Amino acid sequence: MRVLVTGGSGRLGRNVVGALAAAGDEVVSVDTAPEQRDDDVVTFPADLTDAGECYSTLARFRPDAIVHLAAIPAPGMRSEVRTFTTNTALSYNVCQSAADLGVGHVLVASSPTVMGYGNPAGWQPSYLPLDENHPVAPWNAYTMSKAATEDVVRAFARRGEGRFHIFRPCFVVSPEEWRGAPTQGGGTVRQRLENRSQAAVSLFNYVDARDAAEFVRLLLAKAEHVPNGETFFVAAADALAEKPLSELLPEHMSVPDEIAGQLTGTASAFDTSKARGLLGWEPTYDWRTELV
Repeated sequence: MRVLVTGGSGRLGRNVVGALAAAGDEVVSVDTAPEQRDDDVVTFPADLTDAGECYSTLARFRPDAIVHLAAIPAPGMRSEVRTFTTNTALSYNVCQSAADLGVGHVLVASSPTVMGYGNPAGWQPSYLPLDENHPVAPWNAYTMSKAATEDVVRAFARRGEGRFHIFRPCFVVSPEEWRGAPTQGGGTVRQRLENRSQAAVSLFNYVDARDAAEFVRLLLAKAEHVPNGETFFVAAADALAEKPLSELLPEHMSVPDEIAGQLTGTASAFDTSKARGLLGWEPTYDWRTELV
C-alpha cells in the first residue's frame, strides 16, 4: 500500500520509512526539510500546520495510510505557545484531511509523557507498570499538546470514517546513538545510563527505533483487526538502568516503595502487553546488547 509518513526525516521517521519500504510498501516521506535518500522513497517538503498545504499534500499523493510523526518532539525546544499550537494543528490537520479524502488508516504518535512524570510539583503513579488505562496528567505545553492530540484521534475514530490509532513510543534510540551519536536530549546513551537523575525524569524508559518501526509496520498490516481508536505503549522490555526500578524510583522520583515494588527485576515501567496481544509485537533490541 501507499503510506505517507509525516516527519519522515526524524530519528524515528527515518527508521519507519526504511522499514515500510523494505516490507514492500510505497512510501512518501513528508517533512519541512526532507532528507535526500538513495532508495525509491518519495520525499516531499510540506508544512502541515497550514491546513491548505496539508490537504493539498494528501490530495497529491492519495495514501492508503498515514503515519503521523511530525511534531516539535520534546518540551523546551520552542516556546510553550509554539509547541502547543504546532503539535495540535499538525494532528488536527492531518486527521481532518485524511477523513475528508478517505484515507483508510491514520496512526498518530503521542508520547508516554502524557502520564505526567517529570512534573516539578510532584507525580506519583496509581500503579506500575503503567498501562494504557492509567490516567493521564499533562502539565506543560508539550504534554498538553500530546494529550490533546490523543483526544483528536479518538474523536475521529468515533466518527467511523476510517481507522485511527495512537501509539506512545518511549525515548527513541536510533542505531547510531548506541554507538555514541548524540541523543534527542543531548549527550549520549551511555551518559544517560550513568546519570541516573537524568534518566529518572523519564522513568528510565527507552525503545530502539527499529522496534518502534516494526510496531508501526505490524499495526498498519493488522489495522482492520484492531478496535478503532486504540492506544498503545511502545517500549523496550527492560529499563535503561543498571539497578531495578523498584530501588531507583523511590530514590530519584519519590515513588512510594509499595508502588515501585510492583516492578520486579529489570522490568520497564511501561506495560506493552496490549501490543503483544493484539499485534504479536515484541521488542527485540535492548541496551545490554546494543550499547557500544
